Amino acid sequence: MSMDQPVCLWHVGAELGEGPLWHAASESVYFVDIRGRQVHRCAPDGTRRQSWDAPGRPGFIVPARVSTTPVVSAPRRPSAGTQARSVAIGGTENLGSRLRGNDGAGGNDGAGGNDGAGGNDEAGGDDGEGFIVGLDDGLYRFDQQTGQFSVLRHIEADQPDNRFNDGFVAADGSLWFGSMDVGETNPTGSLYSLHPGGRLSTVDRGYIITNGPAMSPDGKTLYHTDTLGKRIYAFDLLPDGTATRMRLFIATAGPGHPDGMAVDADGTIWVAMFRGARVDRYNADGELIGTLAFPVSNITKLAFGGPDLRTAFVTTAWKGLNPDERAREPLAGALFTFRTDTPGLPQHTFSLQDIA
Repeated sequence: MSMDQPVCLWHVGAELGEGPLWHAASESVYFVDIRGRQVHRCAPDGTRRQSWDAPGRPGFIVPARVSTTPVVSAPRRPSAGTQARSVAIGGTENLGSRLRGNDGAGGNDGAGGNDGAGGNDEAGGDDGEGFIVGLDDGLYRFDQQTGQFSVLRHIEADQPDNRFNDGFVAADGSLWFGSMDVGETNPTGSLYSLHPGGRLSTVDRGYIITNGPAMSPDGKTLYHTDTLGKRIYAFDLLPDGTATRMRLFIATAGPGHPDGMAVDADGTIWVAMFRGARVDRYNADGELIGTLAFPVSNITKLAFGGPDLRTAFVTTAWKGLNPDERAREPLAGALFTFRTDTPGLPQHTFSLQDIA
């Protein structure tokens, strides 16, 4: 496979750039700066730049069509030993804990399960297209025309030290996303799925940093990253969206930690390596088949876009770099791009009929 070398598209200076998204309707790429608390957008040539301030730390952004009845959700609050109810899908909770070797650490902490409703914030009842952004305490509807954020659902109300990190939309319109410990020390993070009918499921738990949910082209395999464990797991997906048979797919080697990822039309998994200054490519058997070097250390995620889906957009970060490293990496935090022969998969829209 031939690939262009990555070039800087927008020297935006994101402290923690994440979640690039190709939005075909507007021919734009969206992405977030988690620590900078901003949502950014630009054209594929780097023009038409626009930024919005977010009311929290945005972990991901996805396109959405939402049809909701008014919902009341509990805002995040400190927990005094209270454990939330959870739903583990297909027996993956115990298997995931064993695979990570933590014997269920964090197993009952931060479980959103099917809870998360009931409290004092209201989301509107109108229909419309826009975006969903995962903030510190839940899912918010983002109107790019007005720059307004409105809460749809608070999740992990008893985990004030967690935030949401990375997400994607499957072909059936369901949203897959994860949470993580802000301090990056406690295994309180979980992997969730929110189905079009409004059912929220806890797929797995016990992570310090969740990352990179992505799906195979046939929709039968889910990939998910344990960043600090340097592992990528695979799940089988049933037709109803249930995730089963969790297993270790890739144990990454070399410098850096696996961050966000994307899958192309051939089923190749492209993995951004934070502190690794590269994107790694794996085939569907989990074999490393190539790497692409970058002039910055912290690569966070990539997405395929452009009219032919052969342009990759890559977010980066200057988070964690000392002054000398930042001087050596002046483009840290920039949005990069490169071309590739194989197209990516089309971006799906989160279709939510009822979140109540």
